[in-house]
Amino acid sequence: MDQLEDMVALNRRCAIPGIAQVVAGNGGLPKVRVTTAAATAEIYLHGAQVTAWKPAGAEEAIFVSEQSHWQDGKAIRGGVPICFPWFRAKADDPHAPSHGVVRTKQWRLDSITSETDGSVAVVCSTESDTTTRRWWPHEFRLVHRITVGRALKMELTATNTGSAPLWFEEALHTYFRVGQVESVRIRGLDGVTYLDNTDANRKKVQSGDVIFTSATDNAYLKTQALLELVDPVLGRVIRTEKQRSATTVVWNPWRQGAASLADLGDEEWRAMACVEASNILESAIFLGPGEEHTMCSILSIAEGPDVSPNCRFPMDG
Repeated sequence: MDQLEDMVALNRRCAIPGIAQVVAGNGGLPKVRVTTAAATAEIYLHGAQVTAWKPAGAEEAIFVSEQSHWQDGKAIRGGVPICFPWFRAKADDPHAPSHGVVRTKQWRLDSITSETDGSVAVVCSTESDTTTRRWWPHEFRLVHRITVGRALKMELTATNTGSAPLWFEEALHTYFRVGQVESVRIRGLDGVTYLDNTDANRKKVQSGDVIFTSATDNAYLKTQALLELVDPVLGRVIRTEKQRSATTVVWNPWRQGAASLADLGDEEWRAMACVEASNILESAIFLGPGEEHTMCSILSIAEGPDVSPNCRFPMDG
């Protein structure tokens, strides 16, 4: 079955007329396009990766590079890549793919459903196979449930389908679109210990808000705090509420790092900031046979003409 026939079959099985359908995306890769009164979104089956989310009346929240590759076997630069079962490079194998084995896989589209609150839930799944076992000899199943509405809820469920226990790291590697990264700040990590990957992973303690002044690659430890990305240029705050996530990663490659990435434009680093719900390092997840774990990240936006570094927004605002 070719991709066009596959998309026709997926639409016959899953589409919701006028609301959600499978269409050809960049590079001909199939994506789910969701359009409701509350929000629009795009989700590629390549990596089960959210690449767009725009609540009604708001600007696009998600960054995707104009230089991104859109082809089998290549990672999409931007959106919300899924990192599993390791983060960054694999500790015991420098030849293994960065960030794990599922972000360049074609996931299955299991269902698209309308929820009672008007949101739309898209469910994708993948599992261990010969390609994943080459790098990681464990049996697993992943289910990614993405609920599109005024908030964007992403739930990643991992199940150990084998007969032996396993450990894994995971991240929802969210790229936010920002007006100018030098102007944004991230609230919610004051006093949290982190490892600075730009400084030989030295252990440090965050003082005040996170402000981007150079290449940043910090892994914040033992934190489940609500995060606020304050963006005075775009006049908004993007909130990340985490559930069952014990670490937070904050990343921007800055000018030098961007220049080394073929799929990121030389100046695009100014328009992005990554704030990632994760379980990495000492917070890696242990699963016995048959056990499962769900990590959740819920994004929401508050906008206004007077977004200042000291602004506050109620959770239900």
